Amino acid sequence: MQIDLPVIWAGIIGFGVFLYVMLDGFDLGIGLLFPFFESKADRQVMMNTVAPVWDGNETFLVLGGAGLYCAFPVVYSTLLPANYLPLILMVVGLIFRGAAFELRAKARRTQNLWDLAFVCGSALAAFCQGIVLGSLLQGIKVADGRFVGGPFDWLSPFSLFCGFGVMFTYAMLGCGWLIMKTEGRLQHQMRLLMRPLTGILLMIIGVVSLWTVIGLPAVAHRWFGSGYLGWFLPVPVLVVACVWGIFRTARHADYHATPFLLALALVFLGYTGLVISIWPNILPPSLTIWQASSSHSSQVFGLVGTAIVLPVILVYNAMQYRVFRGKVREGDAGYHH
Repeated sequence: MQIDLPVIWAGIIGFGVFLYVMLDGFDLGIGLLFPFFESKADRQVMMNTVAPVWDGNETFLVLGGAGLYCAFPVVYSTLLPANYLPLILMVVGLIFRGAAFELRAKARRTQNLWDLAFVCGSALAAFCQGIVLGSLLQGIKVADGRFVGGPFDWLSPFSLFCGFGVMFTYAMLGCGWLIMKTEGRLQHQMRLLMRPLTGILLMIIGVVSLWTVIGLPAVAHRWFGSGYLGWFLPVPVLVVACVWGIFRTARHADYHATPFLLALALVFLGYTGLVISIWPNILPPSLTIWQASSSHSSQVFGLVGTAIVLPVILVYNAMQYRVFRGKVREGDAGYHH
């Protein structure tokens, strides 16, 4: 039996992108929550909850990009030109955010400026990721393995709406993370914020789902014309169950980790909905994973390297979360001390 390498690679890249959304999502979300908290002490605690882990979280973005380049070079060489501006702005946002992490602790007079860089960098990175997602869903014009659209094809009401959707997703993840990692007054404020963020996100999920089904015929066919509807039906039910669980557990002081875990489950369900909507295309509307594949030898070579490196990355990430587990309190020696 021959192993279907494109399917394995699609799984690895999908796994890498999901881990990135899950892990970097909550620390980008903390940047989006900063404007709600004026107190320097609160902001320092919020920073300290992710300071030891944030740069490790971004490893999975590199994994997804490198995997795409190795296994599906056609996608790499068409998705990037189709989204150059949002992708470059995303990188700029991540650079400003990374600089703010390191420099705000050292700054005295300019700390507010670095806080602003942290907020704007987080917002820009999250918004641009949503735009790229929206442009991918609405389809990219490809002919003979090359991008043949215009430089602003990514700019549409749908992609901008997806940008705001990703921002709210990350803000909700950040809020859940801070409920788990903080205590006292700051945790109470996060509990109050969690419910409206989740409610808005539920509305955004509903609008995006309707928009894709009504506006994108290929997605509508996947959902309703392919005979797979039975597989999809549990997704909206589970989404509503997760939202109900978040509303219930965010209200009770006994639950610390549950709102965050349910938020992760909600993101996972949204992600599976996205994968189901485009599979087996890797570049909608028409390029499948088999058409976009690199040569068999390239995929085997890349797979051997990934089999060695990926477990190391996963163990490293798991260990850093284990080492820095537990609550973060005001006045704790932070990451820079």
